[in-house]
Amino acid sequence: MAGHSKWANIQHRKGRQDEKRGRVFSRLAKEITVAARMGGGDAAFNPRLRLAVDKAKAVNMPADNIDRAVKKGTGELEGVTYEESRYEGYGIAGAAVMVDCLTDNKTRTVADVRHAFNKYGGNMGTDGCVAFQFKHCGQLLFAPGTSEDALMEAALEAGADDVATNDDGSIEVLTDPYQFGDVREALEKAGFTAEFGEVTMKPLNETELAGDDALRMQKLLDALESLDDVQAVYTSAAMDEE
Repeated sequence: MAGHSKWANIQHRKGRQDEKRGRVFSRLAKEITVAARMGGGDAAFNPRLRLAVDKAKAVNMPADNIDRAVKKGTGELEGVTYEESRYEGYGIAGAAVMVDCLTDNKTRTVADVRHAFNKYGGNMGTDGCVAFQFKHCGQLLFAPGTSEDALMEAALEAGADDVATNDDGSIEVLTDPYQFGDVREALEKAGFTAEFGEVTMKPLNETELAGDDALRMQKLLDALESLDDVQAVYTSAAMDEE
């Protein structure tokens, strides 16, 4: 898309996530605990738990931390009971925003999320107001210069849902969220290592922002992501760094 680099945008987002790596372990531990509580402690029979454990291993979370989180979920260790909640709203220029939370106090969480929206130029909407603008999927991004034909053949053989080449030459492979780990592993065996990969809520359309609008939007996203109860923030905003 003109004036916007998918590659640069996702690399920028990955860099911001890496800066917050100290908080990643606690968020993943909460997700593992909830997944184990809902579907049992055996990842082989619990797709959500397997996905959470794979994400934890990908950021080198210690095995003891993972095991402890699973046991809290199954009741073998004492732990806090978290509830899932999702809040939706709009950011700068009407960009869609979804905020996924795990909390032991929904009253506190909704107040904190609403305050962040209001303070930084957004507004919180009703349930479902923007969810239809996103698709739950696995996303793998490969650097410009990767052989499109070879990657497409390997991806489809691995069970990927779609392969798309962006205007900047980067290539996206999309998967079913619960097949993400299998597809990534199969592609690595075929010689293709993604520069970035995650299970996400991918926007079906993007709202391009630049200049002051991009800066304001980033402040809103940072404020939401800094909240203790927030697990993930998704947006349709695509922000140019220029």
